[in-house]
Amino acid sequence: MPFYLQQGQIPPKRHIAFEKPDGTLYREELFSTHGFSNIYSNKYHHNMPTKTLENVALNMSHGQPWQDGLIQNYKLDSTLCDRSGNFYSARNKLFYNADIAMYTASVNEDCDHFYRNAYADEVIFVHQGKGRLLSEYGELTVKQWDYLVIPRGTTYQLKFDSYDDVRLFVIEACSMVEIPKHFRNDYGQLLESAPYCERDIRTPTLTQATVCEGSFSLISKFADRYQQTQLQWHPFDLVGWDGYVYPWAINIQDYAPKVGQIHLPPSEHQLLSGHNFVICNFVPRLYDFHPKSIPAPYFHNNIDSDEVLYYVDGDFMSRKGIKAGYLTLHPKGVPHGPQPGKTEASIGQTQTAEYAVMVDTFAPLSLTEHVRHAMSPDYIRSWLE
Repeated sequence: MPFYLQQGQIPPKRHIAFEKPDGTLYREELFSTHGFSNIYSNKYHHNMPTKTLENVALNMSHGQPWQDGLIQNYKLDSTLCDRSGNFYSARNKLFYNADIAMYTASVNEDCDHFYRNAYADEVIFVHQGKGRLLSEYGELTVKQWDYLVIPRGTTYQLKFDSYDDVRLFVIEACSMVEIPKHFRNDYGQLLESAPYCERDIRTPTLTQATVCEGSFSLISKFADRYQQTQLQWHPFDLVGWDGYVYPWAINIQDYAPKVGQIHLPPSEHQLLSGHNFVICNFVPRLYDFHPKSIPAPYFHNNIDSDEVLYYVDGDFMSRKGIKAGYLTLHPKGVPHGPQPGKTEASIGQTQTAEYAVMVDTFAPLSLTEHVRHAMSPDYIRSWLE
């Protein structure tokens, strides 16, 4: 995670007796990654976090595999997949492999359940909507176009001010989601040359502990399996915590893009990384300044990666017929590039006003039936003049 934080009351050393005013003990929970060999946080509960009343299986599906989908370029309108649901049940899986899964969701229901993705880190891009991310670590204000980075195992709720128009793009990662190493120095501080800094990162603020006994519903996701657990105590009962593992947010508008004399490859717009994938974004920027530069990208063939683009806002320079909420998939081994007229139209242009989220994976993606129902059947013919 970005940096060390300390909030609330904690004892002077780890793993020692930490007494409440009445002489009983606060309960320490080590929230660790990679066993005990990577970053971690220590949380101090009023009650044991293990007090469980009941566990039951929960049936929930986000999309069935599309077994005979062709390896070709795809364009799809994610709004055609929309269904009713809350911040976790409304998710529709589109693309996936052993490293990552990608979902879109139109959220139109509130819920009081607590949610925990036990096996995967989550990156939630809030395309539309604003509200609050509530977790054991406190409260984090959520703005439109935020990336919310939520470590696996985090118990949280996502509340929106209104449910009239909430849209999410969700990336689920089987590895830790990190700030790319080439953005950081040996001490973990973001470099002067990085496209964002610690001031752009927003972290949760610990609120008053909720010490309440009852029956509290926790929905846990274990890969593609769900369970519903009834907890004896409210999970947001921390008196304090410290460490490097916690949810955080950064807004796409706070990303400072690089500009070159000639066209820079998409990897220059990287935001986050994980095992076998990177997350990049395209934001408004000045175009290249070589006198004969071509701002539109060159035709290219992704030999080693599948490329997914989620379109957020603006006029994308290399694509026709794109609206907010659309996605494209350009798989490895299939060439793609600007559509007819887009290269010529880009010459002489000085800037772009586009916003998009890009995910490049280094293993092929599988598709779900949602792609088949939402795809544009004529996209592969859109390069014909």
